[in-house]
Amino acid sequence: MSLTTPEKIEMLQRKLYAKAKAEPGFRFYLLYDKIYRSDILAHAYELAKANKGAPGVDGVTFETVEAAGVEAWLTALGEELRGQTYRPQPVRRVTIPKPGGGERPLGIPTIRDRVVQTAAKLVLEPVFEADFASEAYGYRPGRSALDAVRRVHGHLKSGYTDVVDADLSKYFDTIPHDELLQCVAHRISDKQVLALIKMWLKTPVEESTGSGGRRLTGGKGSKQGTPQGGVISPLLANIYMNRFLKYWHRNELGQRLQAHVVVYADDLVILSRRRANEAYGVLKDVMARIGLTVNETKTKLREATTERFDFLGYTFGPYWDRRTGRRYLGAGPSAKSQQRLKAKVHALTVPGNVLPWPMVCKRLNTMLGGWQAYFGYGTLSRSYGDVNWYVANRVRHFLRRRHKVRSRGSRLFSTGNVFEDRKVLKLGRQRGGPLHACV
Repeated sequence: MSLTTPEKIEMLQRKLYAKAKAEPGFRFYLLYDKIYRSDILAHAYELAKANKGAPGVDGVTFETVEAAGVEAWLTALGEELRGQTYRPQPVRRVTIPKPGGGERPLGIPTIRDRVVQTAAKLVLEPVFEADFASEAYGYRPGRSALDAVRRVHGHLKSGYTDVVDADLSKYFDTIPHDELLQCVAHRISDKQVLALIKMWLKTPVEESTGSGGRRLTGGKGSKQGTPQGGVISPLLANIYMNRFLKYWHRNELGQRLQAHVVVYADDLVILSRRRANEAYGVLKDVMARIGLTVNETKTKLREATTERFDFLGYTFGPYWDRRTGRRYLGAGPSAKSQQRLKAKVHALTVPGNVLPWPMVCKRLNTMLGGWQAYFGYGTLSRSYGDVNWYVANRVRHFLRRRHKVRSRGSRLFSTGNVFEDRKVLKLGRQRGGPLHACV
């Protein structure tokens, strides 16, 4: 099955969106039967499979499902939903390294739960998309982090340079369940759908005790937080953040504060004209009212004409043209983003990597190409040059060791050899085109 949304499902989504957009007060009362529709479950399965991911607490993989027969598996899952006997299984918690050091928890629902959540998202997302404010960019169809980056830069260039660089404390973990369900119920009156979402919010988390045992946390007693790692979690988080954005519009805060807000999931900046202090006070007050907390230690007020700030991997603020010495308000890859890329390049080119060079090169080019695709906006020459220099040196030392070259390898594996002959992707070149085969 193609990952392109099938026409019947797309038609349903268009109708739901059009109805929600035309009637802001309408509450949808017959949606649950759409979630277990066979074509929607089948498409949800393909989407979940495309995202890959590890098995949940039941150990079931996509290979396991397909060995037993996908059609029969989906039919049984549909019957559980139809008969309202479906119950989500605990979420398996693991920890993964954080880019800045330390670890963060990651939840892994079972495949069956990921499929049902995806099916629910296919049905519910169009309804809420009709309500979402234009300032929200995270996890929305047709919108991206780069769109948010461009919007922030555009506001800065328009003179909105007094900035609240906000940080919300554990946003996804602290969304209050009761208030979130009220937000959902504002649009959805179907009791089965509301019950389904409530079950996901109350799903327990299974984690290792460190001594080989397992323990469950959360469950029915939990009062806050969206489902860890769940497909439905970003949609629920957007629904709740929309409370703040609706308040912003209803009270005409943009006009009152001469300010614009840009949101990507839990990343948020307010850009104003000399009103950052006032905007910060409003932000703290509104977030407190809806049960969220602004991290006062990490939240910073910046005057972007003289100070820089980071948002979605980019650094905004004063830049200097090296040729003219002229200062301008720019945007470019942040130092942290460059450092994270370098760490990945380093890990790929360690002496212990015994993979054939073409395979190493292919992975390296995929990594570099993905980074360039996102960091392709704004002031780039210095960042690209820095990364290219680092990559050339890492590859040179990697190949020198592999070929047992006693010298430093600067002649045999020169920068030109690395990028031209060895076909390593050089940032700033081949943009948008196919990568050459590695040799």
